[in-house]
Amino acid sequence: MDDNARVLVIGIDGVRLDLLPELDTPHLDGIARAGFLAPVEVDSVTPTMSGPCWTTIVTGVGVSKHGVWGNRLDGNRLDVFPDFTTRLANDCGRRTFAVGGWAPLFLAQQGGPLFVAPTRLRYIAPREDTPDAWEEVDDRVTDDAEHLLGLDEDLHAGFVYLGAVDETAHFLGCGKEYRQAIEAADRRLGRLLTAVRDRPGHAAERWTVIVVTDHGHRDEGGHGGRSPEERTAWIAACGPGLAAGRAPSSLHHADVAAHVFTALGIAPDPYWTLDGTAFTA
Repeated sequence: MDDNARVLVIGIDGVRLDLLPELDTPHLDGIARAGFLAPVEVDSVTPTMSGPCWTTIVTGVGVSKHGVWGNRLDGNRLDVFPDFTTRLANDCGRRTFAVGGWAPLFLAQQGGPLFVAPTRLRYIAPREDTPDAWEEVDDRVTDDAEHLLGLDEDLHAGFVYLGAVDETAHFLGCGKEYRQAIEAADRRLGRLLTAVRDRPGHAAERWTVIVVTDHGHRDEGGHGGRSPEERTAWIAACGPGLAAGRAPSSLHHADVAAHVFTALGIAPDPYWTLDGTAFTA
């Protein structure tokens, strides 16, 4: 294990890759320049829905293993294939956190939680299911993540979930408001990157930052089908071992969790049977 390695994963729900070049996203662009930003195609057996995609992202295994096929997480096998924040805390003695506002990820609701037992778990409930309410949630989630990044000097890995972009698309489609929501998410990403840099021990720490989306959206809003707009997701990452401008030749959602372990200097146990591989493999 690498005692100075640290990883932050930011999940931004429902961001279309094809629209990013048109938008003001300086913080995401900076990560892409320092490492890579590359497309991920949701594989043919995985529904283009948040539940199965996020579960694959944070467990490192596909739907046939983790058993999440929709936005209800019932029937999951997270006891066998836990999320990386839980596995790191329980099996590897690492300090982790997860924070966000979509209930099945963080609460025992709808078959959840996806994040079973990180060291710290924070859930922010939206006051109502509207784009404005979700913007408020994402601001509070970012506040909490900033606090946790500054509070826990022994922190090794964290996951931050931002959901307003996806909610905006569902309500309003992929027009002006959706684009504004993506830019707002990028500003929150910038706040998180600043919180990392402001950590008291930052000079001695080696940080990997991964930003990932789960699926895209149809123009009118909505997903679950197999159109290119729905099944095209993406991963951006930078950090030790990731050369600027060199994306992996093959990239999958399950690679995110695999790279988290590798970046921390932890060789995945063969008994974990991860489907993903590190970006540096």
